[in-house]
This record gives sequence, C-alpha cells and structure tokens, in this order.
Amino acid sequence: MSAKAVLFDVDGTLVDSVDYHAEAWQHTLEHFGYPQPFEAVRAQIGKGGDQLLPVFLPKDEIEKHGKEIEKYRRTLFQQYFFHRVRPFPGVRPLFERLMGDGWVPALASSAKEDELHRYKEICRISDLLKTETTSEDVEQSKPHPDIFRAAMKRLGNVRPRDCVVIGDSPYDAQAARKAKIRAVGFLCGGFEEEKLRAAGCEEIYKHPADLLEQYEASLFSQLKPGQTAGSMRHS
Repeated sequence: MSAKAVLFDVDGTLVDSVDYHAEAWQHTLEHFGYPQPFEAVRAQIGKGGDQLLPVFLPKDEIEKHGKEIEKYRRTLFQQYFFHRVRPFPGVRPLFERLMGDGWVPALASSAKEDELHRYKEICRISDLLKTETTSEDVEQSKPHPDIFRAAMKRLGNVRPRDCVVIGDSPYDAQAARKAKIRAVGFLCGGFEEEKLRAAGCEEIYKHPADLLEQYEASLFSQLKPGQTAGSMRHS
C-alpha cells in the first residue's frame, strides 16, 4: 500500500511571516525604484521571487537586476524580520496527530534552507519530518507545481492521489491542483476564504490548532491510510 503524505507549506501556514515578507519586498521594490502599496505586495506573498517580480517589474529590468534585487530582499528580511517570526498555535500537536493516523508529514516550501531550518526549530517539528524541499530544489516556485512534485519524489514517488497539501495562499492550492493533489487552506496567512476556495481548497481552517480541534470531521480523519482517497476534484 502506498504511503499517504501531507505536504505543508510553511510561510503563513505554520509560521506567522507573511507580513514580514511583504514588508521586506515592499522596501526592496521601493529601493530599486518600483514603489508599491503594501497590500499589492502582500497579495503576491506565497510566490517565490521568480514569480513575484514579474508582477511589478518589466522583463528587461528583471534580466538585468533580478538577482541583485532578490539578494537585497533576502538580506533585508534576514536582518530586520527573520528573528520576529513565530509559529502559529498547534503545529507540533497537529503533526503528531497526523502521524498517529499514519500520515507522513513533509515540508514543501519556497523558503531558503537556512530559513526553513529556523522555522522547523521554532515549530519543534525537526524530529517529525520525513523530508522537505526548498527553493533550491526547483526551477519555478508556486503557483507552479514543481515544489510539490519534488516533495512527492523525495517521499519515494508518492502518488498525487495519496497526498494532501496544506497551505495559506491561493498559489498553494493552484500548484496543488496542477499536481493533481487535494488542497486544504489555512486563513492564518491572511488570504480570504473565498479566494482559497476558488483556488481549489476543499476545507478551510483558521490555523493548525483549529484543524486539530476539528480533526475528526476533517478529510484527514476520513481518508487516513488504509482508506481510499477517492477521485481528484476538477473544476
């Protein structure tokens, strides 16, 4: 029997970091001569820099200065925001509950390796993970499905029908659908429920602790290993 896996996004899903990333990007764009309203930038968080920059900069500017811009943003985030990131409630207990039902948790994040290491530490889940992926593992970030496909491969080529993605942004759900994986959404990243459902999330919870509280009625309880995951939904 194939293993069943839960592929977790991290920023905005397990840790409260979306506003900090948005601030870092906003300051960076202004520094390079492309000032943007905070909410416009925040709406793009959940994408990697390769997908975010084309929203705000012309192609030739990205080709000339894209790497410099991303390096500046990363340095800014590390210096002024990284230490302020905190986990959402219930992360480790949720992982433990899922594992108790036979689910295999993995991280599928566009974060850099050092950032992901810190996030695992503050969430206290380093010892619970089977595998993880970072931005270094893929060419294209969400909403492309590469990050989830890389995670499935690392888990031993787990089938899409045996996976569920948990994320906070429409880009997580869009990437999951492209990979033919079911998606569950968390509101703690700040995206509206309507947008998450429109992107393909089958269930919506406030944060990890909320899913844990409602676990028995969730698809994770209904579809735990040993039961069939059913057919993938398409719109």
